[in-house]
Amino acid sequence: MTTEVDLYAEALSTFSGLYEEASQSTAEPEYNAMSLATATLQGHPSLRTVLLKAHDARGFVFYSHLDSQKGQELQANPRAALLLLWRTLREAGIQVRIEGAVQLVSDAEADAYFATRARESQLGAWASAQSHTLEDEDDFNDRLVQVETEFEGREVPRPDGWTGFRVVPDSFEFWYGARFRLHERWRYERDVDGGWTKRMLFP
Repeated sequence: MTTEVDLYAEALSTFSGLYEEASQSTAEPEYNAMSLATATLQGHPSLRTVLLKAHDARGFVFYSHLDSQKGQELQANPRAALLLLWRTLREAGIQVRIEGAVQLVSDAEADAYFATRARESQLGAWASAQSHTLEDEDDFNDRLVQVETEFEGREVPRPDGWTGFRVVPDSFEFWYGARFRLHERWRYERDVDGGWTKRMLFP
């Protein structure tokens, strides 16, 4: 008999298998791209594409700045929805939907990831006031030159406010595309007591 704990492990294992499959596909060059939906406290939604940088039993991690639109929305309303679409996999593509609460990663985890980024990306994180108004392109270029000079000859530290967000799942949906829209859908959900259930959905 499958236990509730086993169901969460099963969902994670299913995701990992599909993610590995997508990563090996030459037709899916951005296999870690995912749509991220957030909302304000007033319920106004916003959507953008981010990159999945880590996933394990703790959740699904992406990085941004706390002062960006998504950062501000997630601080005020710490819930999010993710969608990964691998259009070329199997018969007619695969989608994975994940919804859950959002937590910040530890400083140590954010520091470790930031250190792996290309130096140009590290400098860009310092130069950019992410999501805020840019009056002139030259303003950004000037800021970039300033930070290049400031950090010349030394390592670039992680800027204050630049960090990771972890989506802690309370639901998964695995959508397996099929011809004639006869799709296969499986949904895993965490209940209020922390247990997990699994059910099949109509296409």
